[in-house]
Amino acid sequence: MKLKLKNLGCVDYMPTWRAMQQFTDTRTSETDDELWCLEHPPVFTQGLNGQAHHVLNPGSIPVVAIDRGGQVTYHGPGQLVVYPLWDIKRLNVGVRSLVVGIENAIIATLREFNIQANGSREAPGVYVDRRKIASIGLRIKRYASYHGLALNVDMSLEPFTRINPCGYQGLEVIDMKSLNANVTLPEVSRVLQLYLHQWWETLRDSVTNCSKSEE
Repeated sequence: MKLKLKNLGCVDYMPTWRAMQQFTDTRTSETDDELWCLEHPPVFTQGLNGQAHHVLNPGSIPVVAIDRGGQVTYHGPGQLVVYPLWDIKRLNVGVRSLVVGIENAIIATLREFNIQANGSREAPGVYVDRRKIASIGLRIKRYASYHGLALNVDMSLEPFTRINPCGYQGLEVIDMKSLNANVTLPEVSRVLQLYLHQWWETLRDSVTNCSKSEE
């Protein structure tokens, strides 16, 4: 069992979403997990629980209704998007633990750039002084995860004023650059990939060791 890392660059949202669905629908118990790292052109995505009144003034930015949990968020250039396409049954990890693990990987990454952040049980995501710097939205199908996380690195934050981010009126959104972090997206991506890969290996090794102990 391996984790394949894929750096896809800046790719359109719709074909990437469809590719995630196809990967999940056709994977088997032998399929390796994958981690997709990328950016999207400007787009608002509205989750399964999304309510139209949270989209205030989208303007020319398209709004796409999708099949992850949660409300509306924004993706755009300068934001690191990571999709963990993982067999969570094989890794023996529950949904809540999956979310917390992703949050912890983001928090550890931010710490590398001298940014202190925290997660929230009430509203999944990562925050710096109650300002949201990363969002998390997942879909679990056939015991496998897709969709994932979006970490604001160095981007225009104006589009977030056109929505109630994640369904919260007045929620302030921040990026790493605004916190005086001297960062580039590829640099942040490498660090976050490392932490997610390490955590995935910990899950895999735990399952492997349990299997050996039962023999």
